[in-house]
Amino acid sequence: MKKLQYAIVALCFCACADDLDQTNPNQLTTANYWETPEQALAGANAIYNSMLVDGAYMRIFPSLSDGRGDGVKADSPWADLVQVSNFTIPTTSAPVQWVWRDSYLMIGRANQVLANVPDIEMDAALKDRILGQAHFLRGLAYFNLANNFKVVPLVTTPPAGTEDYNPETAPEDALWELIRNDFRAAADMLPVNYRDVSGPDAGDLGRATKGAATGFLAKAELYRQNWQAAADGFAQLVTGPLAVYSLMPDYRDNFLQVNENNAESLFEVQFASPSEVGGADMNWAGEPLATWKQVSAQAVTYGADEYGYSDFLPTQWLYDAYKSERTVDGGVDPRLLTTLASYEPEANSTTIYGNEWPYAEDKIYPRKYTRDGFPGIANEFDFNSGINYRLMRYADVLLMYAEALNELGRTEEAYGYIQQVRDRAKLPDLAEVHPNMTQGEMRERIAHERALELALEGTRINDIIRWGWLYDGDKLAELQAHDAEFTSWSPGNEYLPVPQRELDVNPNLSPNSAN
Repeated sequence: MKKLQYAIVALCFCACADDLDQTNPNQLTTANYWETPEQALAGANAIYNSMLVDGAYMRIFPSLSDGRGDGVKADSPWADLVQVSNFTIPTTSAPVQWVWRDSYLMIGRANQVLANVPDIEMDAALKDRILGQAHFLRGLAYFNLANNFKVVPLVTTPPAGTEDYNPETAPEDALWELIRNDFRAAADMLPVNYRDVSGPDAGDLGRATKGAATGFLAKAELYRQNWQAAADGFAQLVTGPLAVYSLMPDYRDNFLQVNENNAESLFEVQFASPSEVGGADMNWAGEPLATWKQVSAQAVTYGADEYGYSDFLPTQWLYDAYKSERTVDGGVDPRLLTTLASYEPEANSTTIYGNEWPYAEDKIYPRKYTRDGFPGIANEFDFNSGINYRLMRYADVLLMYAEALNELGRTEEAYGYIQQVRDRAKLPDLAEVHPNMTQGEMRERIAHERALELALEGTRINDIIRWGWLYDGDKLAELQAHDAEFTSWSPGNEYLPVPQRELDVNPNLSPNSAN
């Protein structure tokens, strides 16, 4: 089976003025494009392509998400990254503008597919799969916008005229309702896998599946504190008809350019090195070129001094948290040295990128999603990382299921799902070391388990916000002790500001709490 390779398709069509008789035969228009099954599939592929640019998952979106958590602090000469990390973000921040821009790029392409593919004569099952992927990816884009900007315009159709160019900011509830509806539609339309389908997408790895849509729907319900709906969704993945996922034996298999799209992965962004798919030009942004690469720049952004830009460093709190509990055989939590690069002679780890540790012994760097340990990689400054970015893993599903159960008063049931994650890390039985926890104590334990299992995966700031920690005096003090950058947080600034450029050109757009 092959990994999905994203088509380099712009899907930005022009319309000629009515008083012109001549038509450029080399310029596609809406009227002459959406006609064949091949064009429908290319349209779906173009939505995936929008995840490869800088404001999406190539570099900036993961960086701004990690930087705002308490496990990561900025260490960059680039002021924008520092300001995002310490919650003093100007409305003119370029990286924030890129996140907004590329999210709506993804939405715009999904809207074109949803508007035009239904009228194409083609195999019904393939059409459903294409429409299901468009619903999933649009839902994902709005999920990211809702979590990062809180309120944004709701655009669900291609613009029919200039009157559609300035959409109004939508109510928060309407935004989340669209997210849920898109994920529901995707779950109804998508297959469990692409091994058992027939058509041009048969065997493709990397396309959205029923499990991915179900997982993100349940996650959306969890974020909105709809505990029963969340638990019901996660149950489908854990004990129900979609229980096709499992934890990989080796935690590190989830963050390398090998063993991608594995049994633990519900959905991941498909990056590839030029040796796999070619390309000579970096896929930073703009309209895609046939010569575009499909690489990730996150490895360079997070790479240690002399091997990358070291734009972010782990906090001492995160490092100490990994050391707070020994494994059943008395060792160090094995997730430490997958997530962080540190000098650990006790764990027989005194190298970085294959070389002897050149830094002070108390120095800590990110390792997850960097290419430390890859054969033949001697210089992280090579901008050609093909490591897929995992958006949802089965470990996250287990921990979210445990959280939903705990909030429903089923605290004892939560133990077993947390323990599956702990077992891989060789940690003691939670029911023995922390028996009979109250609901409140279990909340704290789940927060701890999520911090360690999902560090440097862009989830921590979302957890902090949805749990209300920033508006709880004790919790805020705790966050400030973890990461001094939280001392400059002020109410509302947990969100990214609506970019000033968008406010300037759209009179119907409202600022948010961070503006």
